[in-house]
Amino acid sequence: MSENTILEVENLKTQFDTQEGTVRAVDGISFDVREGEIVGLVGESGAGKSVATSSILRLVEEPGQIVGGEVRFKGETLVSVEEGPEGAPRERDEMLSEEEMRRRIRGREIAIIFQDPMESLNPVFTVGGQLSEFIELNRDFSGAEAEREAVRMLREVGIPEAEERFDDYPHEFSGGMRQRVLIAMALACQPDLIIADEPTTALDVTVEGQILDLVDDLQEEYDTSFIWVTHDMGVVAEICDRVNVMYLGEIIERAEVDDLFHDTKHPYTEALLDSMPRPDETVETLDPIRGVMPEAIDPPAGCRFHTRCPDAREACRRAHPGPRDVSEDGARPHYAACIKHDAFDADYRNSAPIDADAKAGFSAGMTATDSTAAKRGDVDE
Repeated sequence: MSENTILEVENLKTQFDTQEGTVRAVDGISFDVREGEIVGLVGESGAGKSVATSSILRLVEEPGQIVGGEVRFKGETLVSVEEGPEGAPRERDEMLSEEEMRRRIRGREIAIIFQDPMESLNPVFTVGGQLSEFIELNRDFSGAEAEREAVRMLREVGIPEAEERFDDYPHEFSGGMRQRVLIAMALACQPDLIIADEPTTALDVTVEGQILDLVDDLQEEYDTSFIWVTHDMGVVAEICDRVNVMYLGEIIERAEVDDLFHDTKHPYTEALLDSMPRPDETVETLDPIRGVMPEAIDPPAGCRFHTRCPDAREACRRAHPGPRDVSEDGARPHYAACIKHDAFDADYRNSAPIDADAKAGFSAGMTATDSTAAKRGDVDE
C-alpha cells in the first residue's frame, strides 16, 4: 500500500429539503483514501454512509443537494461548493463539469458497486451484453474486443464457464454470481478507486466470505483502492486498512483498523462492537445499542450521540465536538469526537452524569433549535 493519497474529502455537506424540514444527511465529514488501501465507512442505517459516497460522485438526486465542502481526486476537483452571497450554495469554477464527470471520472476512474445486483443489472439484457457494452463505452474498444474483455473479466471474478454464461440473463445467475458480475463491471475499466456500497448485505454468509476473498485477491492484484460501506464490523475487521465510523451525518471516529478494534476511543464505536458476536468470546446475550438514532432533521444539540451514550454527562449536551487526535504520545493518529478525552479540555470529568432514565426518551435531550446556549458551548475540530 502506497502512502500517496488519491482521494481527499473535506468538510462535505449534503442536505435534503423536505416539507418537514432540512435533513442534514452528511454534515461536514472529512477523510482520505490512499493508493491500494481499503477504507471502511461504517455505521448504522441512517448514518449517512450511502449519501456520502453518492456525493463523492455527484450522484445525489433531488431534493438532495451538496451544500458545502470539497472532494479532490488525483489532483482534480470533483466537488467544490461554498456559501454564496445570499447564503445559497455556489459551485466554484475549478469544479469539473457534469460532462467531464460522466466522460472521464464515473466508471473510468471511480467505479461503484451497489448493494442489490438485481437493481443494478437490467433484467431484459444479457449479463455479457451489459458488461461488454460498459467496456466498449468506457475503454474505446471495438465490439469484438469488448466481448473478449468481458469474458476475461467474468473468468477473473470466478464465473464458471464464462463463455457459456455470457448470453445468460441476470435472473439465471445466483445472488453471489450477480455480485461477481458487478465486481467485474467495476474492475473492467481498471479504475483507481472503487466504492462498494454494502455489496454483501443481501448474500448469505458463505457467499459473502467468497466475495470478500475475491475482493481481497483482486485488490492485491490490481492495487485498486476501495471505500467499503458497511454496517458489519466483522467485514471491516477482515478487509479494511483504515476505518471511518459515521453517526448521524458525522464521522465520530477514524483510525487504523487494529487500533479501532483494540483501543476504541468513542462510546458509539464501542457500542457497535459490543452489539456483535465475537468468535473469541462466549456470552449469554449481546448488548444492543440503547435507543434509536435521532432524526437528521433536528439532531440533538451538543454531541449527537449523547441521548444514547452510557458515558454522557451534562457537558455533552453543550459541546459539539469534531474529531481530534486523541492518541497517546508516539502512537499512530487516532481521531475521535468525544469530549471525555483530555485533548478537548471540556471539563468532562467535573460535569454531572446525565440521568439514565432521562436519556431513555429522546425528548430529554436538547435539540439543535432548543437553545442558543448550546451553540456557545460548541467544541470544534
